[in-house]
Amino acid sequence: MAATPQNPASAPRRKVSRHRGEGQWAMGHFTPLNGNEQFKKDDDGLNVRTRIETIYSKRGFDSIDPNDLRGRMRWWGLYTQRKPGIDGGKTAILEPEELDDKYFMLRVRIDGGRLTTQQLRVIGEISQEFARGSADVTDRQNIQLHWIRIEDVPEIWQRLEAVGLSTTEACGDTPRVVIGSPVAGIAEDEIIDGSWAIDEINRRYIGSKEFSNLPRKFKSAISGSPLLDVVHEINDIAFVGVAHPEHGPGFDLWVGGGLSTNPKIGVRLGAWVPLAEVPDVWAGVIGIFRDYGYRRLRTRARLKFLVADWGAEKFRQILEDDYLDRKLVDGPAPAEPVSRWRDHVGVHRQQDGNFYVGFAPRVGRVDGATLAKIADLAEAHGSGRVRTTVEQKMIVLDVTEDQVESLVEALEALDLTARPSTFRRGTMACTGIEYCKLAIVETKQRGSTLIDELERRLPEFDEPLTININGCPNACARIQVADIGLKGQLVLNDAGEQVEGFQVHLGGALGLEAGFGRKVRGLKVTSEELPDYVERVLRRFQAERQDGERFAAWASRADEEALS
Repeated sequence: MAATPQNPASAPRRKVSRHRGEGQWAMGHFTPLNGNEQFKKDDDGLNVRTRIETIYSKRGFDSIDPNDLRGRMRWWGLYTQRKPGIDGGKTAILEPEELDDKYFMLRVRIDGGRLTTQQLRVIGEISQEFARGSADVTDRQNIQLHWIRIEDVPEIWQRLEAVGLSTTEACGDTPRVVIGSPVAGIAEDEIIDGSWAIDEINRRYIGSKEFSNLPRKFKSAISGSPLLDVVHEINDIAFVGVAHPEHGPGFDLWVGGGLSTNPKIGVRLGAWVPLAEVPDVWAGVIGIFRDYGYRRLRTRARLKFLVADWGAEKFRQILEDDYLDRKLVDGPAPAEPVSRWRDHVGVHRQQDGNFYVGFAPRVGRVDGATLAKIADLAEAHGSGRVRTTVEQKMIVLDVTEDQVESLVEALEALDLTARPSTFRRGTMACTGIEYCKLAIVETKQRGSTLIDELERRLPEFDEPLTININGCPNACARIQVADIGLKGQLVLNDAGEQVEGFQVHLGGALGLEAGFGRKVRGLKVTSEELPDYVERVLRRFQAERQDGERFAAWASRADEEALS
């Protein structure tokens, strides 16, 4: 018997949805596709400053609109910090309002890592007066303060801006700090000084609504150092100093690098950019990101995903044809870095015959009083300039030869060594569970303790080595590109109890054979076992390495038993 045709009027309707793409503005997809895009469309993040100054700082924390509190306030360098006493097992379970403390982290933007002693002293004073003495030097050359009350923010801004500092777009879906060689215009071996371009990008674009609503954050790097000292491979855009055989010193252009949970090494566009054109090219690349970036899913909203889908050739073509209206000059790739250490630690001669002295705080942690003392020491030794690096280190510039040893000794007295062990020099840590709402484990104290243990156990170890400690999977401490990368997570100890620990990545690198570390199946280490594990692996490396072999190369070829 034939089936009876169904009455179309009574048949259930199939919902027909119009494909909205990836939320790319240039493709006509302007409808906000998630809550972050909605609050940015409702009001530009830069506008929140007025509300902070006129409403929130006067009425207090509880008066802050949630979309400002956990969204737009980032445009001015403010994140709520983690409420004390919440363990890592609750990080992914609790609602944001349950994790929020009524205090903020405030990020001071330091483009190129450049500070005067006056500016450093002001940051130190703000730390002591408003931030319970807290201060961390980050791996993007900024300084972060904690325990900031909303009531104090306008006064803090006033003091920072009086000495030429700001927190503008230090966080948020914006062009973040432009990192640069901390010895730009100083080092004897510099290929080209990119300082002018960093200043011009700031003058033209930072705080401008032209680029204040991006799909996600945008990280920039500019350096003319042969040390390749700004981790250019993992920035959204990087200008790397090179000498063109016909046109002279300029920059090689890289785009689409980034880490987090989906790491990608940036790609060369094969283009040589003269210093005078860097700001225009930077604006072209960030313009592509603004217009073509994927806004539908936050997990795919970084430039690296667009670059991966388009490829270098298409990206360069659109940059040239639609954003620059001219062709870029083909150019050479950068040479390999001249040293395996790229942090400028130690005593080095400047172009002018003076010296700069780079020194190592413990995993970037300092405090307000120490920052003020560094400013005092620099001035007492004839310097008015200091620098921060992308390795959580600091530098005093312009020291005369007869003052160098005195400065080194004075820094040592503050536990700020210019002659650090491999472990003090190479260990880096993110903020961790102490303050960060995303973290699962503690990092700063763990890193400091690890340094002490390894110095005691392996006092003769002097091979360059990086140990990067991260409190969660988001890779703020660049775990995938460290010799030993430690990703915080909860693990089971021998008693079957859930405790703080790390997944281990081994053999990552930047510069020389850039690539991501190897994960050994099932290799997880509790925090308490960490010194034992690192000592064991390093002793095996010493026993098995071939002549001149780097740790990363050994880790990539070693069998899993040697790495466990």
